Amino acid sequence: MPAPLSLRIKERYMARRAAGLSQQVAADAVGISVRSAQRIDRGDLQPQDQQQRGRHWRTRADPLAAVWESVLVPMLEKAPQLEPQTLLLHLEQTFPGQEWYRRKRTLQRRVEQWKALHGPARDVMFLQHHQPGVLGISDFTLLKGGPITVAGEVLEHRLFHFRLPYSSWCHVEVIHGGESFVALSEALQNALTLCGGVPSEHRTDSLSACFRNRDGSYAGDYTSRYRELCSHLGVIATRNNRGVAHENGAIEGPHRHWKRRLEQQLLQRGSRDFATEAEYRQLVARITATLNGRHEVAGRLEIERLHLQPLPVERFADYDPVVVRVRSTSTIEVRQVTYSVPSRLIGQQLTVHLRHDRLDLYLRSQFVETLPRLHRRAGESGPLRRIDFRHVIESLRRKPRALLRAQLQDDLLPGESWRQLWRQLLAALPPDEAAKVMVDALHVAARHDDLAGVERYLQRQLSRGALSLTGLRDHYGLRPPRGLAAMPQLQIPEHQLSSYDELLGGAPQPAGTGECPAGAPQTAETGAVPQPVAGGRTAGGSRWLEPGQLPLCAGGAGAPAEAPGAAAAAVA
Repeated sequence: MPAPLSLRIKERYMARRAAGLSQQVAADAVGISVRSAQRIDRGDLQPQDQQQRGRHWRTRADPLAAVWESVLVPMLEKAPQLEPQTLLLHLEQTFPGQEWYRRKRTLQRRVEQWKALHGPARDVMFLQHHQPGVLGISDFTLLKGGPITVAGEVLEHRLFHFRLPYSSWCHVEVIHGGESFVALSEALQNALTLCGGVPSEHRTDSLSACFRNRDGSYAGDYTSRYRELCSHLGVIATRNNRGVAHENGAIEGPHRHWKRRLEQQLLQRGSRDFATEAEYRQLVARITATLNGRHEVAGRLEIERLHLQPLPVERFADYDPVVVRVRSTSTIEVRQVTYSVPSRLIGQQLTVHLRHDRLDLYLRSQFVETLPRLHRRAGESGPLRRIDFRHVIESLRRKPRALLRAQLQDDLLPGESWRQLWRQLLAALPPDEAAKVMVDALHVAARHDDLAGVERYLQRQLSRGALSLTGLRDHYGLRPPRGLAAMPQLQIPEHQLSSYDELLGGAPQPAGTGECPAGAPQTAETGAVPQPVAGGRTAGGSRWLEPGQLPLCAGGAGAPAEAPGAAAAAVA
């Protein structure tokens, strides 16, 4: 029987015959003989299975013949997930002395073929057809590679990614902390506000903030807060199966595309460090705006907006309310983290709106201040504190020595460079003087909002050995603290002891006379001295001291021998 013709040759020949070429010309065009062309025209061909059947004999001995059927196949039948590398290690341990590593590629091909013919069924990807306004999908993702830093400090964060699959419109937002309900609620509502409507269905993975992840039906598996959020927005909540990320393929793939764009921007920028977090957020927003600004995305978004539901009139509460009282240390404690607040709030009860990245403080219904939220990092232990020296600097300046042994000393100093500066001050100046200089320097930095400038001045003066409290105050025009400035500087001269003798109406006795010590005041006259006694007035007149009641030295003239205590009590 003649050799079979390949399917490609037959197709090329029939195409030329269909174009009107003769049998001879068509055969010459594809490189076959006229007899082969005649067989094709007659349909006198070999069966299809014989045409596709390849070589069925071996050209060399099977290197796995001794172990494949007896050892490896039973292992694969028991655990089809075994990899060729694991099987190769098993062979090296069971049958030592043979060069199994040289048969690695053969084993890989054999295992791949066995799994294709006899292995378990594999997951099938079912492509989806999306309708406008039906589905909105969201997920959290982490950046891989080098960390993002802000002013040299690592920014612990993740990204919230929302996407409308029909139009490919997306929104990406920087999130602090974990995948919390507060973060989901705030970022999701921000995304819906920007796209201009609410889809019919919101899909996410099995977030513990939204689902209890219990076995059984999903009907009662939602958390109460997530159920309220979906009811407020008017969306149907759905999720993928636990641990099956590819079911959210409409956003898992865009994750990679978006993060690749960010990495390219960072490479072009030449640095992963940002001066402020706001600068990093601007880069994230710029990348997202570039994707949303494409012509095809903008056009399909206009169509999708016609099918989106209207936004709710009011925004759902995207924070956790916490009630705290400001302690005498001008601090509050929220979720086991200590924060400082302005000292004027000491004793007040505040309502804290706890968000994923900040704390909004309210005194009754009046907004007070926003504080950045502090999250515990992985592996970090010990107390967490965020202390701002600006909140307590006025009180600290009135008692600067409190800085020497303050429990929050390291937290009051704004950064490691200031802590090093504080150690230099203690080494160069007396402790009290160093505390006053540091507190006054912090006061200047708070008043002028120039930490770096004040730090440079202190370093410069320290290097010259010319740093002093007076020089610091003169350089910045700083007045003494309010309590010290209000006290007048008085010069009080020391009075003479003879004034007591004049008060009692007598004259001083020369030194060395009588029985009194030299220099002790005595009276020369024994007559009655008109001296009123404090608190001894009676009705109708005044009481006068008798000569025997004068405060003379013991044993002197006029000293009563019988009742010295009574005389002292009367004078007192």
